[in-house]
Amino acid sequence: MMTLMAQSAERLVGRDADLETLAGLIGLSGTAPAGTGRHVLLAGDAGVGKTRILRELRGRAVADGRQTFVGHCLDFGDSAEAYLPFTEIIDNIISALPAVVAQVADAHPALLRMAPVARAFGGADTADQEALDRGNLFAAIHALLERAAEKTPVLIVVEDTHWADQSTRDLLTFLFTRPFVGPVTIVASYRADDLHRRHPLRRQLAEWTRLPSVERFHLGRLSDDDVRLLVAELAGDLGIDVESVVRRAEGNAFFVEELVQAAGTDELPWDLADLLLVRLEQLDATAREVVDTASAAGRDVSDELLHAVAGLDRATLDAGLRQAIERAILVPREDGYYVFRHALLGEAVYDDLLPGERVRLHQRYVEALRGDLTTGSSAGLARHARLAGDHETALAAGIAAGDEAAATGGPDEASQHYQQAIAQLARRASSEDDTQRLVDLVVKASDAMVAAGHADRAGKLAREQRESLPPDAPGLWRAQLMTVEIETSFAYVNDVEVEELAEAAMAKLPEDAPPLVRARLLAAYARVLMIYRRHDDAERAGQEALALAEELGRTGLAAEVATTLAGSWGRPAEPWIEPLRAAVARAAEVGALHPELRARLQLAYALDAVDRLEEAAESFRSAFELSVERGVPWAPYAFDARIAWIGRLYAKGRWDEALALTESYGIPAALSPWLESTRLMIEQDRGADLGEQARRLRPSWKQEVATASESVPVEIKAAGARGDVDGVIEAYDAAVEVLTRTWGQWFGGNARLSAVAVGAISTVIPGLPVGERRQVMAQVDRILAEGTRPADSPKLWGLEGQAWTARLVAEGLRVHWLAGIEPPEQEELVDAWRKTVAAFEAFPHVHELAWSRARLAEVLRAGGDAAGARVLVDQARESAKQLGAEPLLEHLRTLGTTPQRSATGPSGNLTARESEILALVAAGRSNGEIGKQLFISTKTVSVHVSNILAKLGASGRTEAAAIGRRRGLVE
Repeated sequence: MMTLMAQSAERLVGRDADLETLAGLIGLSGTAPAGTGRHVLLAGDAGVGKTRILRELRGRAVADGRQTFVGHCLDFGDSAEAYLPFTEIIDNIISALPAVVAQVADAHPALLRMAPVARAFGGADTADQEALDRGNLFAAIHALLERAAEKTPVLIVVEDTHWADQSTRDLLTFLFTRPFVGPVTIVASYRADDLHRRHPLRRQLAEWTRLPSVERFHLGRLSDDDVRLLVAELAGDLGIDVESVVRRAEGNAFFVEELVQAAGTDELPWDLADLLLVRLEQLDATAREVVDTASAAGRDVSDELLHAVAGLDRATLDAGLRQAIERAILVPREDGYYVFRHALLGEAVYDDLLPGERVRLHQRYVEALRGDLTTGSSAGLARHARLAGDHETALAAGIAAGDEAAATGGPDEASQHYQQAIAQLARRASSEDDTQRLVDLVVKASDAMVAAGHADRAGKLAREQRESLPPDAPGLWRAQLMTVEIETSFAYVNDVEVEELAEAAMAKLPEDAPPLVRARLLAAYARVLMIYRRHDDAERAGQEALALAEELGRTGLAAEVATTLAGSWGRPAEPWIEPLRAAVARAAEVGALHPELRARLQLAYALDAVDRLEEAAESFRSAFELSVERGVPWAPYAFDARIAWIGRLYAKGRWDEALALTESYGIPAALSPWLESTRLMIEQDRGADLGEQARRLRPSWKQEVATASESVPVEIKAAGARGDVDGVIEAYDAAVEVLTRTWGQWFGGNARLSAVAVGAISTVIPGLPVGERRQVMAQVDRILAEGTRPADSPKLWGLEGQAWTARLVAEGLRVHWLAGIEPPEQEELVDAWRKTVAAFEAFPHVHELAWSRARLAEVLRAGGDAAGARVLVDQARESAKQLGAEPLLEHLRTLGTTPQRSATGPSGNLTARESEILALVAAGRSNGEIGKQLFISTKTVSVHVSNILAKLGASGRTEAAAIGRRRGLVE
């Protein structure tokens, strides 16, 4: 049997053009100054050669005088370690530039939370500190790269980001969006073929590639000629069937190498996993044991940990390693780690182990890591312990991993670790200590879940645990869990009677409760009291909570209470604007992110309530951008700010920007429908038929009722466009029922919803038989009454509410005119639409202003003011073109006619317009009256009447009416 020594090609084959392109993108060329390039996302299928070309790129960068630092993402599954590749990168920076790291850590203490920095310089005891605001950590890492680049340009390479944890992805977003003053370039690689539709990286890539600083480059497969060259480079003159390799490898460099390496065996399996394992048959027993042991660690393992786990003496281990390295199964890294040459190879080795072998290997890793965790991490220890069946160690390590992730600003990873620990404890919680531990864990997990945007799940978790407590459980435990339920209820719609729950929690809280537990409950209680307008009680509870928080040094909690006390629930907004500004400043000063977001949002609402619209928009924008910058875009108040800012962009006519913010990665399922409804609204205004998609969002109303206020107008307009009056009314009624139940009778937006519904019916009413119109108009009058607030109702909904109220009045008059039932006078109709135009100029809404101008133009043209109508049409058309609002453009093209349901009338001979005019003729209307009602000229009516007489064979109007009644064309 022929033996072929395993090797990789020394020369980079078939990638010269790709390498030149990559080098040019990062500014690594003869004409580009260092650091002038862009960040690059390197995509490619597994095994196509991403690592190989990056190694060549790094070599060029070093030759060009750049510093290069590499970090690898690993497949840890549900035991992800936050910021893993950056831990490796920072470790390397410490080795190369220890003085720089020390200086940055001194200026940015958050850097000490990263494990390599803490080991090198000593981190502060954080046991009694609040979780680190990840924004501070992000800023510290950004500053470190900046300082490193002061010496020479820096190239950062992050490999395999398809395995990146959420915190690493968020950090990359921060680094991509925050410009570097110095020459810092980042290249991140990922497997394109691993990105299935629900992959967490997929949407994030969409955001990254829209950034002007980021370029995506796809590394394609090798050509057949390049594969032949690669085979020759690998095998020389050993007589390999080259064409067989070309056919089977399909341009994948890794497959080529594997096929060449396996060519000397008696059997050549077709399945790649089997093919990979054929390589292992070339190893002796010792080398195979080393490789098996390494596979249980994941893709890479440190020399120290491998030595501790393998149980071999140094010489024997080295012999096994040398053989594995010579066969290109393991590759040594400069940092003392061994890595599988390809992730697929490590996976194949691990999958080939017997179940018992895996368990025993994981048990050995547990023993090694328990003795010296510096060779690994708490997340790794938890994973090994869980797979080894060592539940107590897995529990302790999982909690430690959650604490570490929370401290370094990784809420997603922290919540995963805590939830795994909760599941373990819940299965065995029988002692009082276990139950107290479980309650404390629920509180920790809930905090992490809320920060990650999963407040709904946090609330359900707390409720489930509270309901599972034994009847004689201490009141302290119930009070702690109730506190979490109250806090999460502020962040999403649910069926919790929060006032009743808050009173019950206060009653359960024992007098000797820990001060922090009391402070937190009092803070939540004060907020509930403020919401329910019990201002004096809220003030007392809030002041007590504030004093306790300040005494305990809990600056974040103190900032939260200060925001509550500065609120304006149920009171005039103007006096609370400055206190809210002070609350924003206080939270920002102490780095309390979530209280700052909440204060900014409340400030925006207060400014909006007093019609300081631009200031309100700026506050919404700043809150949203702050949340993205700090890596918590889905946290409470952050998401509300995003929605509000999208609404302002929509109103301003900046639709592309608004749509970009609806395409967001990693959004929690509970929040997605609300964001989706805003996307549907804009795309419908550009001509898409999305009524059915909007209707599919209805089940989500129970989770977030605000979805109804945005999605139902889409349903209503779609129903109107297809001539479905019943569909318009049903959708309107469904939304009013749920919004009234949640927000009260005069919910914000009721005028808008009614105006949209009446406007949709107006597009259908002219095509209805005369006999059906009165029944429809009865429903229209009901909708008008429901949307019009009585004189003694609460203050109108600011400028926005006033604009929609004016629009509702105008739409009501218009539909009566179109129906021919109690039609208004021309002057009244013109005045109503002029007021609507003026109202949407005062409350700037580009699209609605354009539509209002189009409606006013129709009325003016019907009254003979063609010149006035022309000016308005031109203004509306210009806006519609800029927006890409195709339905409005189409309406403007046909201006002068009334909306029609279909192209043919009910007779099959008369058109819909002719049938409509015949009904008015039969009702005794003159040509002038018909023209006025239908917004067309008297001359046009005369032409239609002549056509009707000719088609019916009638000698005059009276005979035409009689024929129409006889044929059922007129009721």
